[in-house]
Amino acid sequence: MKRCVTTLAVLMAVPGTAWAEAACAPDRLDVRWADGQESFAVEVADDAAERAKGLMFRQDMPLSEGMLFVYDAPRRPSFWMKNTLIPLDMVFADATGTVTRVHANAVPGDLSPVDGGEGVMFVLELNGGLAARLGIAPGATLRHPAIPSSSAAWPCEG
Repeated sequence: MKRCVTTLAVLMAVPGTAWAEAACAPDRLDVRWADGQESFAVEVADDAAERAKGLMFRQDMPLSEGMLFVYDAPRRPSFWMKNTLIPLDMVFADATGTVTRVHANAVPGDLSPVDGGEGVMFVLELNGGLAARLGIAPGATLRHPAIPSSSAAWPCEG
């Protein structure tokens, strides 16, 4: 029994480990980089109202979860932390799902703009410090049904 509990604790401590087999579902996002791969349960913010609210007023978020912001076309997004209660990492990606920039540990309540850079079409928000802990950095790739297979660096398989 102790071994079973220990294994469960390890799976719960590492984001997405228990979900490694699930791929390309609207409520899941995969990230891979040179030294690893991870899967997160995500809420998708794909319209102006959802993007404006984002993760405001959330008191906490499990390590295995995040929010994926999806834009209709590439742009230069700017985020702030107004009414956001938890520190966040913002992972900016282009139309292919390739990570172009990571802003680590955005400060709760900070009104300073966080510039995503040019050509951003997707933004993944995770718990602050998690991207660095896992090794998610520019060059990593995202996989999600919102990223068109025709242009995706890591397309969903049929």
